[in-house]
Amino acid sequence: MTESTDRLDSTKLNSVESASTNIADNKVPIAVSSTHQSIDSKTMNHTPKAMYVTSGNSITPKGKLNKMPKMVANGSRAFIWYLLAIMVLILDQWTKWLAQTKLAFNDPVPVIEPFLNWTLAYNYGAAFSFLADAGGWQKWFFSGLAFIMAIFLTVYLIKAPRAAKLLSMGLALMLGGAIGNLIDRLRIGKVVDFIHVHYADVWNYPIFNVADIGVCVGVALIIIDMIFLESKRNK
Repeated sequence: MTESTDRLDSTKLNSVESASTNIADNKVPIAVSSTHQSIDSKTMNHTPKAMYVTSGNSITPKGKLNKMPKMVANGSRAFIWYLLAIMVLILDQWTKWLAQTKLAFNDPVPVIEPFLNWTLAYNYGAAFSFLADAGGWQKWFFSGLAFIMAIFLTVYLIKAPRAAKLLSMGLALMLGGAIGNLIDRLRIGKVVDFIHVHYADVWNYPIFNVADIGVCVGVALIIIDMIFLESKRNK
């Protein structure tokens, strides 16, 4: 009986020593109690995860959304651009007054030969004398269009993004030019033109005025902003 007990104890001892050796050598996985598993599970569940906000089919990090620029409207700062429009309007009306008092109708005065003349002319229509030969109704038609455009530009300057300075400048130039020609139509029923760009007697550009310059440059600035700058502001 004693010999049997000694053999059993020896077998248990060898098993314990073998298990210890295997554990030390990482050959036997360590059993984890259910309590430890529960704790590990809770710890894993509380592991911080990256915050993502989905929009449609895209996934954008929340931090990136917070860095997106906010579009702040001009608001009360639109008065700066209104001042620019007023400057264009004043320059337009002053130069037209000079042209009417200093120049004879359709009598060119050379300025830079053979490219530039001062030539007093009147336009009863729109750009490039469009509908100039109509029966008189075009005066009220183009006046109404100019009035609607002026109201639209005045309101849009307030709502335009403050960062979009080129856009606001274009809107202001268009506003000053539109009001300048509107005043002519309402005051004398026609638009005063006096800037004549040409090349000798070979090529002649339609005679125009400062208001026309404001409108054309303003449209060009708005197009440049739309093509090159608007997408960058929206990133």
